[in-house]
Amino acid sequence: MSYLYVMKTQLIRSFTYRFDVYGNIIMQTIIMVTTAFFWKALFGSGSFGNGMTADKMLTYTIISSAMSVLFTTGVERRIQRSVQQGSISVEMIHPINVFGVYFAEDMGTIAALLFQNLLPIIIIGSLVIKVPMIVSVSAIPMFAASLVLSMGINWLLAAIFGMWAFTAVEMDALIQVKKHLLRLLSGSIIPIWFFPDSLRAVLEALPFVYIYQLPLDIYVGSASTEDILRRMVIQVIWFAVLGTAFFILQRRVLGKVMVQGG
Repeated sequence: MSYLYVMKTQLIRSFTYRFDVYGNIIMQTIIMVTTAFFWKALFGSGSFGNGMTADKMLTYTIISSAMSVLFTTGVERRIQRSVQQGSISVEMIHPINVFGVYFAEDMGTIAALLFQNLLPIIIIGSLVIKVPMIVSVSAIPMFAASLVLSMGINWLLAAIFGMWAFTAVEMDALIQVKKHLLRLLSGSIIPIWFFPDSLRAVLEALPFVYIYQLPLDIYVGSASTEDILRRMVIQVIWFAVLGTAFFILQRRVLGKVMVQGG
């Protein structure tokens, strides 16, 4: 119940910053429309090697823009702020897990963004570009499952990365680099099909493509069911690996704070 209260508080707080909401919608719309026209000009009436057409790439662009809302994380800056202010040791005294609080806050923010950003982006994309229909009804369960795992992997990566704040003095620049590098390597901006085979093989062994690329492949139908299921197994494995790493690092950094007193 404590985490639900934190989530509710963050949800209410998120609804108060309307100017930020409008700014984010405008920026996302500009990026989405510009990218859509780029793919339309690039594809023309032809198709890519894996059967991707301009129509599918437009759907890919709209859904990728919408997904970016779900992958909003504040855990890195929250950890940094708590460490810099020295409040992390006080937060640890509370009867609930400090990282559980950070997770609940992020979930509250995302819940607000579902109405503030995601729905407007889908509506604008449908009116200006096209209606982003999923490839088939049967793909919905796989897309939903993969999307939940993607959100988990994204948050775990952010939390693990944020733990650098316990040793780094300033994290702002690193957070920005991580944010843009992740979107580039995850297939959010450029699908990994366009990367050289050698680089694509490396990326498929890393967790980044299982944040954006896999759910998007399921949505637009750019891969076979067998390939999707194989990659979803890898996605589950990465979620388990990152979850284990997170809990190990969490115990170490919090233990260090308790020993040193913040």
